[in-house]
Amino acid sequence: MNLHELQKKDLNYIWHPCSQMKDYEEFPPIVVERGEGAYLFDVSGNRYLDAISSWWVNLFGHCNHRINNAVKKQLDQLEHVIFANFSHRPAIELAEKIVEITPAGLNKVFFADNGSSAVEVALKMSFQYHQQTGSCRKKRFIAVSDAYHGETIGALSVGDIDLYSKIYKPLLLDTIKVPGPDCYRCIYGQERQSCQTECFHQMENVIEQKHNEVCAVIIEPMVQAAAGMKMYPAQYLTKLREICSQYNIHLIADEIAVGFGRTGKMFACEHASVSPDIICLSKGLTAGYLPLSLVVVTDNIYNAFYSEYTEQKAFLHSHSYTGNPLACSVALESLNIFKEDNVLERNKSKAEQINKITKNLANKHPYIGEFRQIGMIGALELVEDKVTKQAFAWEKRVGYNICKLALKEGLLLRPLGNVLYFMPPYIIEEKDIERMVTATFKAINNYFGID
Repeated sequence: MNLHELQKKDLNYIWHPCSQMKDYEEFPPIVVERGEGAYLFDVSGNRYLDAISSWWVNLFGHCNHRINNAVKKQLDQLEHVIFANFSHRPAIELAEKIVEITPAGLNKVFFADNGSSAVEVALKMSFQYHQQTGSCRKKRFIAVSDAYHGETIGALSVGDIDLYSKIYKPLLLDTIKVPGPDCYRCIYGQERQSCQTECFHQMENVIEQKHNEVCAVIIEPMVQAAAGMKMYPAQYLTKLREICSQYNIHLIADEIAVGFGRTGKMFACEHASVSPDIICLSKGLTAGYLPLSLVVVTDNIYNAFYSEYTEQKAFLHSHSYTGNPLACSVALESLNIFKEDNVLERNKSKAEQINKITKNLANKHPYIGEFRQIGMIGALELVEDKVTKQAFAWEKRVGYNICKLALKEGLLLRPLGNVLYFMPPYIIEEKDIERMVTATFKAINNYFGID
């Protein structure tokens, strides 16, 4: 079957995620045949450098031999088993390792199968905890502006990006939204280097006024990813941890996108040296291979559910594929690679290379307002006017059109509105980092007609 036939069948039968399918009439899907390392190869033999780790999940390259072998080995032993009243070695070993590496105090691991589900689990746990510990008035959640936590109803309720949630608002929970940090367009006129998180007073005021009705605050530590890789100081998290502890409010850290080394630390909370009450993990957990998510909680939360059956305090949330052995085996091997290959340390030089090359080109570009970076996440914010920081109108689809041009350069990017970002696999080589950055700027310049 040739490319045209495959694309025709795809569009006859498949509804792609996060897409306006009418776009596919003019820009049909690229049909990928195989992957190797940081590259994807389509059925026509074209190769694409995967600069976004295929939606932020792929840590150690496509078709990584070590992870492939771990899957094959597990496949010959056990593919899946019910996780209620049964268990298996991969899940047990994974839970033990996760408790060892997550921030202190997170000792119990609940399994789910994707990021949005992990957020749903966290919200339900927090709500039920307060109902079972005498804080029955605590029924609401706080989230910050431009938050993104997934696309199930509960997860959308604590998000704040209208593109995803506006039409569903009649279905959503009554969440308290607080203006969050926006360092590029700081309303206090502060620079990143001197910021004292003056913006936190808005969160502080809301919590002081409404703490009696608040179960938890949920936040993406250090980086609001889907908001355009908005990065903020660690001090904001430090202050948030302190006030949540003061008012018996759970701090839920959504590390689905930023965990497992993306920010330069194993977990983004480590930048602020804080431990949340609940941490949600997914994406990089299985290095881009299989769906799996974890919700890791404190003993205090766990103990609120631990009682005689007749008290009916159990957490009755389940997924058919909870604790899937294949996915757990992949996660275990991924953690082995982190440790044995000293990945976090090796990533430092790669992050520095990305920074050096990109910043040099970004600073003098007329349509790039800011290049921001933390660890292995870099973001270019495209603006119409650098002085006023005026954004391009969303209808122009500037980022989208640049990404289409990047594909012609053999580079897979995906825009977040007017923001282009780098989130490559950790196995990316120096020559490919240079290629990633230069191809991006070539696409940007082609779009704006700059020689």
